[in-house]
Amino acid sequence: MNLDDLPKHNLEKEYLEHPVFEQLKELIDFYEALSDTTMGFISQGTKAIFNLDTYVFTSISGTLESIKNILHSGRLNDSYALLRKYYDSTIINIYTNLYLNDHFSIDNFIVKHIENWRSGNETIPEFRVISRYIKNSDKLKPITDLLQKDELYKVIRERCNDHTHYNFYHNLLLNDNQIRLKGRVKAINHFQSDLIAIFVQHFSYLFYLNDQYMRSSDYVDYLDMGMTPEEDSQYWVASFIQKAFDNFLKVYRPDIADELKAKTSMWLK
Repeated sequence: MNLDDLPKHNLEKEYLEHPVFEQLKELIDFYEALSDTTMGFISQGTKAIFNLDTYVFTSISGTLESIKNILHSGRLNDSYALLRKYYDSTIINIYTNLYLNDHFSIDNFIVKHIENWRSGNETIPEFRVISRYIKNSDKLKPITDLLQKDELYKVIRERCNDHTHYNFYHNLLLNDNQIRLKGRVKAINHFQSDLIAIFVQHFSYLFYLNDQYMRSSDYVDYLDMGMTPEEDSQYWVASFIQKAFDNFLKVYRPDIADELKAKTSMWLK
C-alpha cells in the first residue's frame, strides 16, 4: 500500500486506547446475545411472528458498532449524533414494551397503536411524549425515581443535541481528526459517561418490566433433553446478563443494581 493512502490523523494515544472502545464491544455483544434470547418470547399484543424486540436489539447493536468505528476514527462529533439515535431507540423500546404491558388483555388482544407502528401504518409519538409516558408510569416509578434524582439525563440529551446541531463551534472541531485539539480526551471521557448512563437506563427499565428476558436457557434445556430441571433453575440469569450487571450496573449505579436484585424475580448475584 502506498503511504499516501494510509489514513492520517493527529489523535492522541490516550484517545485511541480509551476504555470506551472495549465497553462498546461489550455492549455490541450484549445486544446481539439479548436478541437471540428474546426470539423465543411472544410479543403479546402484536401480530409479529418473532418477538418484537429481537430485531430492535440487533438494530441497536448495529448502531453501537457504527459508533465504535466512527469514534475510533476521531469523528467524535458524528459519534454523538449516533449516540442520540441510540438514546432514542432505547426509549422507544421501553415505550413499546410498557404500552403493550399496559394495554394488552383478552379483550384487547391486538394493541393497535403498537401493531400499526410495527406494520408501518402509524409513526411512534415524538420523544417528549413517549418519555413522559415512561416517567408517569407507576410500574416503573421505583427505577424512574432513581434515574431522575438529578439532571443527568437532561444534560446528556442536551449534549447530544448540541453536537447534532453544531450549537457550539468546538463541537464541530471534534469531527476533525487531523488537528491537535485541546480537550479531545476530556470530550471522549464525557462520551463514555453518557454512553454508560444510557445503557444503565435501558437495562434497568427493560428488566424491571420484562425480567423474563434475564433468564438463562438451563431450565428449558433440561426439559428439551427430557431431564428434570435443577431446583430453582427457572430463576437463573444468563451469563451475559450477569456480566453486564457486574460491569455496568454494580460499578456505575449500585443503587439501581440493589433495586433490581430486590424487586425482580431473577437471581442476580
